[in-house]
This record gives sequence, structure tokens and C-alpha cells, in this order.
Amino acid sequence: MVELLSPAGDFTSLSAVVKNGADAVYIGLEGVNMRINASNFQINNIKQVSKICQDYGSKLYVCTNTILKDKDILSLSKQIPLLAEYDVDGIILSDIALIENCTDCGLEAHISVQENITNTKSLRVLKKLHAKRAILSRELSINEIKNIASKSPIETEIFIHGAMCMAISGRCFLSYGLYGRSANCGDCLQPCRKNWKLSFDYDKNDKVINSSDLKTEEESFYISEAYDNSYRTTFFSPKDMAMIEYMPELIDTGVDAFKIEGRARSADYAAAATSVYREAIDLYQKDKDNYQYNPDWMRRLNEVFNRGFDTGFYFNTPYEINENNKSKYIKKDIGKVINYYNKVEVAEIKIWDDLRIGDELMIQGPTTGSVRHVIDSMEINNNKTDFVHKGQNVGVRIPYKLRKNDFVYKLTKRVEGN
Repeated sequence: MVELLSPAGDFTSLSAVVKNGADAVYIGLEGVNMRINASNFQINNIKQVSKICQDYGSKLYVCTNTILKDKDILSLSKQIPLLAEYDVDGIILSDIALIENCTDCGLEAHISVQENITNTKSLRVLKKLHAKRAILSRELSINEIKNIASKSPIETEIFIHGAMCMAISGRCFLSYGLYGRSANCGDCLQPCRKNWKLSFDYDKNDKVINSSDLKTEEESFYISEAYDNSYRTTFFSPKDMAMIEYMPELIDTGVDAFKIEGRARSADYAAAATSVYREAIDLYQKDKDNYQYNPDWMRRLNEVFNRGFDTGFYFNTPYEINENNKSKYIKKDIGKVINYYNKVEVAEIKIWDDLRIGDELMIQGPTTGSVRHVIDSMEINNNKTDFVHKGQNVGVRIPYKLRKNDFVYKLTKRVEGN
């Protein structure tokens, strides 16, 4: 059975993924993971996180995968025993110096994709060091992965969904070079997602200076665009990965775990991606012969933040795109939950935007996770209504257990171009 591993950047995302079927969850330990600008977990949060995961039967892995100096190793050597005490299952690490610390405390050592593992010999070396699992390089094809997994002496893991990076397995100096903020220490400002202008100097004595010297129309167009100093593109920025259409092929590679990228993304993204891949994996593993891809899965993935979708290096090379959100919906903050009445399944919501029957809401909170509901019944002072003006408290029938202070968003269809 392949493990579905989902991201959690905060308690809301954590609740969202465990409630939607994540076999395991990975989180960042503050200061030593590759998403330093996300809402990471402090060491004193880990016990609570572990308890939530255990309640839902999910494993918990903690990321400590930045570049580590002596002071960082010293600090982590004190924290790792605490992580073991809090029943964490494993550590995702990119510095092999931590493997011994992990195994001495009974924790699984998972080698980060930052290590760029691309061959079975590396896996055999990691086995000798007592690593439990390796996340394989993002730059491998599906056939290469199948070959490596079949010979690997340790568990293997691959990414199946989420953001992709222009650099080899995420190792990049562009952010540091421009802003002094190191991607390799988790502080990437993502300049690659911006529009860039391609220009270059050329010598008039160069061989190719006339269109007649060019072999194809495409080459001629490319050169003329570059020479007039106006060619703008997002050639550094690949689309997001989405492998939902290829679950049978990926499962049949024999890898042990599928990973969804996205610790810096919202709870609705984490919930949608986890639920979609959970359904696909379960359906295939239950009955391979009668498995059918469900187009609704891609529709649901398109409803949350994405940069357009591609299949990474599994079959070809990632395409360039722009940095903009390609989701089909805009999520607008419109209220918060004041109370929830369990017996009648009604939420009292304070709203700061108009609401009407048929509006779709998304409600998110640390315990609630992320749920969606189309309004079919509203009341003010026990009187049914089809429309409510902003600034009021309204009772909305919602068949999900909500909590006080949960955030309420209204989903609206994105207009083309926005």
C-alpha cells in the first residue's frame, strides 16, 4: 500500500489533511526547514500535532532540511530526543549528519529531495547509514523511478502534486544573489515566478545575423524578439505538478510514498489535494482491473490555488508559465463563526459582506480544517430569508461541526484575466 503524505503549515491545514485521508503528514520545525516564511511549528507545538495525527491514524514527519552549520546541529541534537518523546515517526533531513541522531532516538531518517538522489548506489550507501527512506530527485522520469524503486534497499518517495522549482531538486542561488535571502536555508523570495525580459548583446560579425541564415521560422521569430529587447516571459517558472491522471502508472513504479507539496499553501488547497489523491489511490488499489480516472478530480484541483498543471519530468520537461493563480475561484474573507448549534446543525455567522441562498462558503479553522458548503437555508431572528446584508448575524444551516472563531470565506467564480 502506497503512503499518501500531505503538507501542513499550521493547525488548520493539519486538521484539513488528516480529515481528508492523509496516511502521513509532514510539518516544518521552525528555523530549520525549507519553508521559513510559512507558519511553521515550534518545538512546544509538536506534542499537540502528534496527538492530532494519532487520533486520525496518521504518521507524523518533521522537516529539518535546510543547510545546517555546527550551531544548528547542536541545537537539533537537543530537540530530536524531544521529537521522539512526542511520538514523531520520522525526520526529513538533507544533512546526513542527523541520521545518527535520529536512529539513536528511534526515529526514522528520511532523506530530503534536496539530496538529489538519482541512482541505486546512493540508496545502498544510505542504507549503510541506517536511513529509512529517500525522496527521489524531481528530475527523474517515470521509467527511471520504476527501475530505481525495484532495486532500492530502502523505502522510496516521490512528489505527485504541487509547485515545481526551476533548480535541480530545489537547490538555487537566485534569491540569494538578488536579495541576500537563501533558498537553501528556506528563505526563498521566488524571483523565478516573476516576468523576466530576455536580452543579449551580439557581435555583428556573428554567423547568424540575417533571417536567411536561420533554419526555421521559429528560430527567426525567437531571435527577432530577443534582439528588439522586448521579449518578456516566465521561462524560470514551471507549472505546478498534477499527476492525478497517472495514478496507475505511479503506483506501479513500486515506490512506497506519494508526496503532495504545499506547506506554504492554504488549508483548502491541502484538503482538496489530499481528498482527490486519496480517492484515486484507494480506487486503484481496491480494484485495478476496473479503475477509471474521474475527470471531477481535476476540476476539484483547479478550484484551489495553482499555476496551471504539468507532469514535471515524468514524461517530458516542465513548461514555463506566469506566476498568477490559475484557480477557478476567488476566496473572499466575509465573516467568522460566532456559535454552532449541534442539534439543529446551524452556524451563527457574523458577516461583513452580503450573502444569499446559493452562495458557496468555505469555512476554515484549526480544529475544523477546511470545509465547503452551498447555502440552502438562512435565518435572521428565526425568520427564513434568501438574502442578508453585511453587518448582520445570520444563522446558516451547515451539516459540519464548526467552531467559534472559524474563518468564513465566500467563493466566487474568477473572471477571465483576473
